[in-house]
Parts: sequence; structure tokens; C-alpha cells
Amino acid sequence: MYMNLSFCFRDCLARTFDRKKTLLVFAVLLLVATILGLIFVTTPAIYDYHITVCDRFVNRICFSDRSVLEIFLERTLGHTVLLLVIMLAGIHAVGCILPPVIFLFRAYTFGGSLYIFFSVYRFEGALIVIGLYLPVHLLIDAILCCAGALSYARCRRFCFSRHDWALLFTDFLVYFCLVLAVGLLEMLLLLALFHPLGNII
Repeated sequence: MYMNLSFCFRDCLARTFDRKKTLLVFAVLLLVATILGLIFVTTPAIYDYHITVCDRFVNRICFSDRSVLEIFLERTLGHTVLLLVIMLAGIHAVGCILPPVIFLFRAYTFGGSLYIFFSVYRFEGALIVIGLYLPVHLLIDAILCCAGALSYARCRRFCFSRHDWALLFTDFLVYFCLVLAVGLLEMLLLLALFHPLGNII
């Protein structure tokens, strides 16, 4: 069983990194959208939206009375939904518009949120960004980009056969395990930096 699991991981990651050009395009897309988010965040309506997003992150994630287990489940579920949408996008060419849309929105919001954290929350915001927000966000973006690269590779040859569905399910499980690992990392960072030990459950 261990060998099968190890093979699934190696095979999935090998097929992902065969799509280097796709990964590079996604990385450039994320970078450009992040820069645009930083530039246009001062637009009134967009600024208000980012203030709300950052306030919610600070109050519901960083300095919340909720247990870190509840936060872990909530955040992991949200990232898993994005992963599922991106993986399913590859079953038809039309669905391939979804990964870039998700990446653009996430990166644009990410850029604007960085501005808010540093300009409004200042030292506290810098601690949140460096200690929690930045590493978790980048790791999830990397996972979603890899899943998107596989979806793009799949869309040309997906035949709705049992083999294709099985491979899709296996790839999803591999990246779900990685999302789960990032969720656990986030939970540990919350415990170490922001939450008292009594808020574990």
C-alpha cells in the first residue's frame, strides 16, 4: 500500500512538472495580478473590500476565540473546493477558463491585502503576513497551479472512461493531501504565534 501511495505521488508530480510552460504562465499570471492588486487597492470600492477581507482574517483566524481545529476544518474545506473546481475544469476545454479566473482573483486580492496589512495594521500586520498569511497563501497557490497544469494536460484527452476518472480521482487525492498538509502547517503556526494552547479544541 505504501509503495502504491508513493508511486501515485511520484507519478502525479512527474506529470505536473512535465507542464513547465503552463506552470510558468500561471506563475506570471499570479505575479501580474498581485502587482495590479497592490496598485489599484486605493480605489475606494476595492479598498473597502480589502479592508473587510483583512479584518475578517485578523478577527476570525488570527485573534479568534474559535478553536484552531474549527479554523483548520473551515480553511481546508475552502481550499479543497477550489482544488476540486480546478481539477474538474480539465474534463472539458471550456472549463479551462476557470483556473486563470481563480488565480487572478486570488492574486489580486492577495496583493491588495498585503497593502492593507502593512499600511493599516503596520507591525501587527507585518507579523501576520510573514508568520502566517504569506507562506500559507503561496503554498496553496503553488498547489492550485500544479493542479491547474494537470487539468490543462487532461482537457485534450479526457474521454469520460473509467481509467480517466480513476486518474482524475487519484490526482485529486494527491493534491488534497498536500492541501491537508498546508492546513496542518497553518494550524501549527496559529498555535505557535497567535492562539493560546487552550484554543486547540
